[in-house]
Amino acid sequence: MATNRQFVLAQRPDGVPDDEDFDLVEGDVPEPGPREVLVRTRYLSVDPYMRDRMREGESYAEPWDVGDVLRGAVVGDVVESNHPDYDEGDTVTGNLAWADYAVADADNLVAVETGELRESVALGVLGMPGRTAYFGVTDVLDPDPGDTVVVSAAAGAVGSVVGQIAKLNGCRVVGIAGSDAKIEYITDELGFDAGINYSDRNVAEALAEAAPDGVDGYFDNVGGDITDAVFEHLNVRASVAVCGQIALYNEEDVTMGPRKLPTLVETRASVEGFLVGDYAPRFEEASRRLAQWVQNGDIEFRETVADGLENAPDAFVGLFEGENIGKQVVRVESEFDSS
Repeated sequence: MATNRQFVLAQRPDGVPDDEDFDLVEGDVPEPGPREVLVRTRYLSVDPYMRDRMREGESYAEPWDVGDVLRGAVVGDVVESNHPDYDEGDTVTGNLAWADYAVADADNLVAVETGELRESVALGVLGMPGRTAYFGVTDVLDPDPGDTVVVSAAAGAVGSVVGQIAKLNGCRVVGIAGSDAKIEYITDELGFDAGINYSDRNVAEALAEAAPDGVDGYFDNVGGDITDAVFEHLNVRASVAVCGQIALYNEEDVTMGPRKLPTLVETRASVEGFLVGDYAPRFEEASRRLAQWVQNGDIEFRETVADGLENAPDAFVGLFEGENIGKQVVRVESEFDSS
């Protein structure tokens, strides 16, 4: 009989999560009910927003309770179906458990069609991160050709696509990342005009060189000191898209106060937070445009792949230590999966 491994939240993390916060448990493979399917996981996604679900309190994402099975975006194969729209062998994606097998309401799944690309891209450039970049640039920042756009966490799953879409819109793009390897990646491979390594440069001073005419658009993935530095260079009527605050997710006591808000009075800049889920009715539009750009070579992407379900926690923690370039995914392997 096959067994099913799945991760549960063992305890709430104090600061950066560690191994003691995750518990890998084994049980029987679940059976699908009416209009449900059983999915065998091929790839699962780890994303920074999941850290917020591990803490108590209000958040845009419902927090997990201790003992809950962790969940995220998954690509997998249907192995048993009680729904007319899906057959055994179909590849699907949805929000499922960190597990070898998961039961899903078939109405909440989407068929995966990635052409010659491997199916994991449905979790990255053609999935939630890509759509986040698409709507964040085209709708929230809405830059004009010639604008200077700055992107933080520029070598990550979202930021790397943000910069390329901004380039397609005729913008000058400056990326901020945490290593020389990442700066080389975004400038040499992705075509960013300039890169700033925040680990060895004063960001505010470096921006004065990289964006001498100021910043017209800022795509914020990190918050904290980096965002403070960018705010010093905002132009009049600049736009800021607040997507994530990874610099603050592990902080138990976040510094409060006006910080750089006086800058907004001087510049009359607009700051807008957004959630990609708000654009759900337009997901097909984003996926179509992104797929075309990838097919044409207008958008390049990279994945960092961890092998084995048991290594999912390490892959997740690595997000906060800057270990990944591009999208971090976990390739789930078992005796039942030889892909």
